[in-house]
Amino acid sequence: GWGDPGEKMTVITSWNNMTDSLTVTSDGLWKMKTATPAAGGPYTITIKGWNTIVLENVMIGEVWVCSGQSNMEWSGPNNDQRSIEAWPKAPNQNIRFFHVPRTTSEYPQDNCEAKWEVCDSFNTRWFSIVGYLFGNKLQHDLNVPIGLIESAWGGTPVETFTPAPVIASDPVMKEAAAKLPATPWGPYRPGIIYNGMIAPITNYEIAGAIWYQGEANVGIPASYSKTLTSMIGAWRSAWHKDFPFYLVQIAPYKYGSEYQGALLMEQQAKTVATYPNTGMVVITDLVDNINDIHPKNKFDVALRLSNLVLAQTYHQNLIGYKSPVYKNMEIVKGKVNVYFDNAPNGFMLKGTAKQATDFLIAGDDKVFQPADVKIEKDRIILSSKLVPNPVAVRFAFSNVAMSNVFSKEGLPVAPFRTDGWITQ
Repeated sequence: GWGDPGEKMTVITSWNNMTDSLTVTSDGLWKMKTATPAAGGPYTITIKGWNTIVLENVMIGEVWVCSGQSNMEWSGPNNDQRSIEAWPKAPNQNIRFFHVPRTTSEYPQDNCEAKWEVCDSFNTRWFSIVGYLFGNKLQHDLNVPIGLIESAWGGTPVETFTPAPVIASDPVMKEAAAKLPATPWGPYRPGIIYNGMIAPITNYEIAGAIWYQGEANVGIPASYSKTLTSMIGAWRSAWHKDFPFYLVQIAPYKYGSEYQGALLMEQQAKTVATYPNTGMVVITDLVDNINDIHPKNKFDVALRLSNLVLAQTYHQNLIGYKSPVYKNMEIVKGKVNVYFDNAPNGFMLKGTAKQATDFLIAGDDKVFQPADVKIEKDRIILSSKLVPNPVAVRFAFSNVAMSNVFSKEGLPVAPFRTDGWITQ
C-alpha cells in the first residue's frame, strides 16, 4: 500500500490475531507478507497507520488469473444453454471475482480500479463464463474458496500482454510486433495491456493462470510460441513464482488464409510441448458455426480446463483429462503407423461417419491425399493407393477441420502435421 514516508503501520490478521508492523519507505510505499492458514474464512485484516482500514469478509484459498481475448471475456446471454442454466445456481460465498477493467499504460502500474466481489447470479452474468465455470468446478471438487481474477481484452494480440522490453530484446518478436495492424477495437502495441492490467496484480499471490487467446495473432503465426513462452516467463518473473499456465487452443474458424488458424494451433501445441509447467485443452469438436469466432459452448471448454488443472496441478486421480497428441510415426511397407501420447485405451469415432476423417498422407511430391485409416488400440495406420511411398502425415491441419477421431475417454485428437512444408 501507500502512506507517508516514515509512517508506522500495523497489520492485524484475525485468523491468528497476530500483529505485524513496518515503516513506510521514503518513496511512500509499504509491502508486507504474512503467514496464512489452511483455506477458509471469512476473516478480517486490519491496517492501522494515521488512519485505519478494515478488510472484511476475506477468504483464503486458491486464486487463478483468467486472461486472454474475447473468448475469455465472453459473458452474458450469448452462451450455450448449460452455461445460462448455471446462473441461478451461481451464488456462492466461496467464489470471489476480481474484474480488472480494460486499461492501458505506457509504464507498469501498481494499482487498478477493481475490487473483490462475491459470486452471485448478477455478477456471474458479467464475468468470464469460462472463468466462472472453471472456478466453480475447482471450488466444488477441492472444497476450498476460489478467487478468480479476470484480466482480458477482446481482439488483442499476445504482444500487448507481454512487457515491451521483452519484445524489444528479441529481433524475431520485435519484427512480428511491427507487423501487427492497428485496430479500432483494442490496443496492439507491445506491453500496453501488461502495464495496465497485469502488472497491478503481480504482487497478489496466485495459484496459476488460464489463457484463452490466439485469434488476434493468426496473421503472424510463426512467432507466436516464442512470444507466448516469453510472456509466460515474464509473468512468472514478475510474480516470483513458476506457477502453472494452461491455455485453450483456438477453435476451428474460417480465417481468410487457408492455413492461418492451423499454424497458430501448431504454435500453441509447440508451446505446451516445449515449455515447462504448461498444459492445453483441444476444442476442435466444440464449434457449432465455423463462421463465428466465438463458439457458444463455453461449458465444455471450462470443464476440460478444470479437469486438466485438477489432475495436473492438484493431483486428483482423473482419467482422460488430456487430448491425444502425436508422438511419432514409422513407415512399414507403404503404410504409416502413427503413435500418440495420452491415449492409453485407444481411440473411437464420434458422429455418424463410419470412417475416420481429416487424415492425409503425402510422398516426396508434397501432394497430400486422403488416407485410408485403420484404428488399432496403440496406433492409427494410414495408407493410400495414390501414395505408395508416404513420407508425411497431416491430421486436421486446416482452419476448419473438426475430425471425428477421439480418445476412448472422449477427448478429440489434437491437430498435427509431420512436415514443415508450410511456414506462413
